[in-house]
Amino acid sequence: MAEFPDRCGPEDRILIAGIAQGNHEAFQRLMGRHLPFVLALAQRLIGRRADADEIAQEAFLRVWTTAPRWRQDGEAQFRTWLYRVVVNLCLDRQRRPKTAPLEDAGDVFDPRPDSLELVAASETERLIARALDELPPKQKAALVLCYYSEVSGAEAARILEVSESAVESLLVRGRRGLRQRLEAFAGIKRMET
Repeated sequence: MAEFPDRCGPEDRILIAGIAQGNHEAFQRLMGRHLPFVLALAQRLIGRRADADEIAQEAFLRVWTTAPRWRQDGEAQFRTWLYRVVVNLCLDRQRRPKTAPLEDAGDVFDPRPDSLELVAASETERLIARALDELPPKQKAALVLCYYSEVSGAEAARILEVSESAVESLLVRGRRGLRQRLEAFAGIKRMET
């Protein structure tokens, strides 16, 4: 099991110490601070909310069980460690055999007046998610971390356990691959109409 990083922000450090002693309130506060980012990261990497929820639960279970082994004298940040755990859980999930998600059963009719705009936005998101899913996992993770989770290149490098120049390379190749896939999807759409 992964070790906690050696250093985190002052408030996170206090909360981790409380969690190590079994303090449920400290755990709730730490989870409240980081859950939105964990869910957003997992959902961007996995593409399905239910799977993102499960990954977030597993990540915070690891926080709870690993807190007693926390070391406070190093240089990594708690958020970096937590994001690394989430990315690794997502990569593990992607390696499993895939089952068809419920979303593939068909689109739901939206009776609201602005449903055309919602459908267009949903289609755009679906195409982007589909294009992201076709990228190699490390390229996808780099794009999601840097563009959707607002993580710096340096922090993305620590999360992915690669150099900053490797992150830049992953981003360049990922953007190129994403653009090519989206252009191909657009060509297919034009041919269908």
